Amino acid sequence: MGKLKQHARTLVQFIFTALTNGYAAGYAQGSIYRGAGKFVCVPGLNCYSCPGAVGSCPIGSLQAVITSREHKFTFYVLGFLLLFGALFGRLVCGWLCPFGLVQDLLHKIPFVKKLRRLPGERALRCLKYAVLVGFVVILPLTVLDIVGQGQPWFCKYICPSGTLFAGIPLIAANPPLRAALGWLFTWKAAILIVLVLLSIVLWRPFCRYLCPLGAIYGLFNPVAVYRFRIDTDKCTACGACQKACKLDIAVYRTPNSPECVRCGDCRRSCPHGAICTANTRPGAARDRQATHRTSFPE
Repeated sequence: MGKLKQHARTLVQFIFTALTNGYAAGYAQGSIYRGAGKFVCVPGLNCYSCPGAVGSCPIGSLQAVITSREHKFTFYVLGFLLLFGALFGRLVCGWLCPFGLVQDLLHKIPFVKKLRRLPGERALRCLKYAVLVGFVVILPLTVLDIVGQGQPWFCKYICPSGTLFAGIPLIAANPPLRAALGWLFTWKAAILIVLVLLSIVLWRPFCRYLCPLGAIYGLFNPVAVYRFRIDTDKCTACGACQKACKLDIAVYRTPNSPECVRCGDCRRSCPHGAICTANTRPGAARDRQATHRTSFPE
């Protein structure tokens, strides 16, 4: 039971990825599922064009609306983002996003030296907000073609999840598509390759620096129903939580940082059980920590 708890997040990631990208016929036939499920958003990045996808990515859905000639606003997608953001914040990124799972698995590959951060980390983390404002909203709304329709700039020019889960499988299954490859696929493949290599040495580079969906959910971290709090009576500011955090967040100071994806490493590492959720009963964090020590003796 203890080992199951230890790997619960990875298990949930695999299950959710299988559920949202489980249309096997799409992979076998090299075609895109177009059933009723595609009218429903799923919480994480989930490319519409992925052969196995049975739902739609909220960022892709948002861009599909604002780039159309008929509509420039979507109550459904924004309401969906508000709902999941208000309930979970970036827990979605840590537990439910398929591309987050890919990055987690890549980081498990052994390497000579793993990095905690890149030079200019603070500025780099602001990039995802620039991507959100610029590539998801402003460019699709303002750069229009001759018939007044925009382009899904983020999906078309940046999204590595779309390249991995949609572009590569479709090209592999459709020879005519391979013959038509141009600079755009080369560009997106280069982005994917850089992120794959970087993910081996740095935990979740796409989530840190480029993901507009994570930027949206992160804004809700301080107010989401699922959020962390620090029991100041127990916390000694020892820094164990920051040392355990792969994003190098000083959790004892900012437990609800917009960067936190709620992986839970900080809570498991706290020697005093001082990190708990907003609705945790008094003493539960201490009880959990005692159970953890019993299950995993040092």
